[in-house]
Formats: sequence, C-alpha cells, structure tokens
Amino acid sequence: MEPQSPSTTRLELAPATAPAQHDPAAHEQEPARPRRTTIVSQSDIHDTILHPGTVRINVQGAFIVDDGTVTPRSEDYEHDPRDIRLPNHTAIVSHVACDIGGSLAKVVYFSRESNDDGPSGGRLHFLKFETDKIDSCIGFMRELQNEHQVNNGSTPDELCVMATGGGAFKYYDRIRQALGTEVIREDEMECLIIGLDFFITEIPDEVFTYSEEEPMTFVPFPPQPPTIYPYLLVNIGSGVSMIKVSGPRQYERIGGTSLGGGTLWGLLTLLTGARNFEDMLKLAEKGDNSTVDLLVGDIYGTAYNKIGLKSTHIASSFGKVYKMKRQAEQDAEDGCHGDYKRHDEAEHVQGSSELPHGEAGTFRPEDISRSLLYAVSNNIGQIAYLHAEKHNLQHIYFGGSFIGGHSQTMNTLSYAIRFWSKGTKQAYFLRHEGYLGAVGAFLKRQPRNWGRRMSTEG
Repeated sequence: MEPQSPSTTRLELAPATAPAQHDPAAHEQEPARPRRTTIVSQSDIHDTILHPGTVRINVQGAFIVDDGTVTPRSEDYEHDPRDIRLPNHTAIVSHVACDIGGSLAKVVYFSRESNDDGPSGGRLHFLKFETDKIDSCIGFMRELQNEHQVNNGSTPDELCVMATGGGAFKYYDRIRQALGTEVIREDEMECLIIGLDFFITEIPDEVFTYSEEEPMTFVPFPPQPPTIYPYLLVNIGSGVSMIKVSGPRQYERIGGTSLGGGTLWGLLTLLTGARNFEDMLKLAEKGDNSTVDLLVGDIYGTAYNKIGLKSTHIASSFGKVYKMKRQAEQDAEDGCHGDYKRHDEAEHVQGSSELPHGEAGTFRPEDISRSLLYAVSNNIGQIAYLHAEKHNLQHIYFGGSFIGGHSQTMNTLSYAIRFWSKGTKQAYFLRHEGYLGAVGAFLKRQPRNWGRRMSTEG
C-alpha cells in the first residue's frame, strides 16, 4: 500500500482479490436524480486546489449507466449516454480532460451528485465534438469552469485542462487564452494505454467480444487471468496506430495505416450526400455492398471452399463499378436505354447481384457506404492480424471513434481476426472505445498506482 501524505485525500479502493460490487439489474432501476450543488468544506477545496494530483478516484462499485438524464444536450456535441457511475467518490476533482484528434475532439469530466442524505458520489461524462467546431468544445469547457466555481467557491483558473492528441499542441494557445487556466499536454500514445488499461481492469461490462451469433459477450470481470499483458491496441481514428503493450506504460508503436476513419469520412463525403460520420454509418446499415463489390460468387458462381472463401466474400471492393459504368456509357452511345439482361433468380448466387439499383450505371449512397466501410475495416483487420502474428500477441483490442459501436464494423474486424488467425487470436471491443486517450489524460492527474489493480501504474 502506498503511504499516505498529509495532503492526500484518502479514498479506500476495493480489494485487489475481489471484484467491485456490481448488480446490473439494480443499476438499471436506479432512479434518476437531478443535479444539485454539493456542499463541501473549505478545507477540502483548499486541499484539492493545492494538491490536485493527490485526489484518488474511488472506483469501488463503479458501473456503466445509460439514463441520459444528467448531462444537457446540444447540437454542438454528442453526449454518450453511458456515463460511468462512481457511487463512492465524493472528493472534488479539479480538472477536465480532452483528446483532440484530426476529426473529433473528445471530452471527459467528473461531476458530483447528492441526494437528501448528502453526497452520493458522482459520474464520469463523455462527449465528442467535431474538431472543426473546436470553439464549441472550448466554450463547453468554459461552462464547466463556471459550474466548478459556483459549486465549489473556487476561481475559474483552478479547473485545470489535461489535453492530449495532436490538437493539444495545435490549439494549445487558443485553449489557454480562452479559459485563462493551466493546460497540461500529455503524450497521446501513453494516454491511450492508460485509458485502455483502466477500462479493462476497473470497469465491469466494458470490454466485450463480437460475432453475428453472439453480438455482445462481456469478458469476465475482473480479468482472468489477472495479467492482461501483452496485447495489441489498434486505435482507429482519422488514421490507424497499432501499439504493442508489454506492461503498464510499456508500449511500442509497431505499425499503422493511413487508411482509417478519415479515409472513410473523406471518400463518403465526396461520393454521397452524408454530412457527418453518423449519417454515413446509418447509410451503411441500409446498404447492399453486393451491388458494388465483386464477390467470390460472381467469379466462381459458387463458394471456393478449398481455400475457405464463401460465395459472399469480397474478391474486389468496388469491383463492379467499372463494368457497370462502362456498360451504361456504351448503352448511352448506342441509344440503347433498355434494361440489362435479367437472369432467373435461381442463376444468382445467394447474397450477390449483377444488377445495379435504380437507373443503369448509378449506385445508391447506401451501397457505396457499406462497400467502403467493409473495404476500410477489412484492410485494418488484416494488418492488425499480421502485426499480432509477427509479435506473438493473442489479444487484440480495437479502440477509436471509427468503431462507434457500429455492428457491421465490429463484425468485420472480428471476423477478419478469426479468419486469418484460424481462431487462435481474439478481437475485443469497448463500450467507450472512442475515449481511451481522453480518459488516459484524465487519469494522468492522479498519483501513481492508485487503481484497484494498478491500471495506471508508472
């Protein structure tokens, strides 16, 4: 046990040998409480201001909630309704964290709650802004400053900002000048690892596996075996980084690819009418990639079982586009506006189609979206497998806002890992996959070795 200094706010953590008390049914039925001002002693406020890094977050009994009643809504940002409830943490937290990437800016902050009996813990909140709207993000943090001052009697500059990601450097001066407070920049890769370790070892029902048969299977908690290392983190943001993690804060970036979320976002912006990433994912859900992609069944007329390829496997992404566009141009030149030759349904391979939707030579935005989503996801999945195989890593965690809890993306990544590894490696996903860096930056304001299983050990 780490010795306690006189200035440290002592918060007992759950024993390392026992999981946190967790009753999902009870949590789902927990009545929503309005946010109230929590009265604290001046000594607590003074101690937190003088020693902000000594406040130990009490994670005993932590659980994920989904009530969406505490954080206000806005058109400027998206609030993830899955707050993390910390029922046993009552001390003041004098910092907010942000992870500013090329496409999205993610914010994590803590709010205290109370009921008629006094303080009742608090919760971690998760929000994201488009980086192009960084001023809205800064404005939100200014509102947190004001609320912190009202609730705790402090001055605005006493709410520190922990920042990571490329935007922590690009927008450093803008944030500092707008908020008039200390902005501490933290290493992006280190924050990702700290955040992921925290979620794996401290939060029940956070990490899960995915397949079409079993869409969300939570991993045992606490982790079994207790040692979670080594593993591979595949962080999919605008681009993709692949990081080998050997122990607490022991990591090495071993690869990556420029074809990530920014690629999908950029190409779909050019090819469809979608205005944001969520719209693109919604289009993909309604799409049929077989009208755009050339499938194994289109080539062989059936599956290629000898090498393990189903008839619905993609042989060439967007492989039908050129053929169909060329045929449409020839028809236009010949003055032929008739339908393409239609085959009987029995002649078509299940899941494939040689016919375009709608007007000849045109493609639905939904189909384009699904095809491109598969192309990017399959590419990432295969590269991740190759790195895991090279470095003998059996556990592969996928993080980053690209995933967004999207079933098609998770299924594609998970299937790719199972297919190429022949079932020897496992893909894992997280319910807060887009907030690893922001949570890591938030936790960097803590003393070393504070977690229940030392998830932020230095």
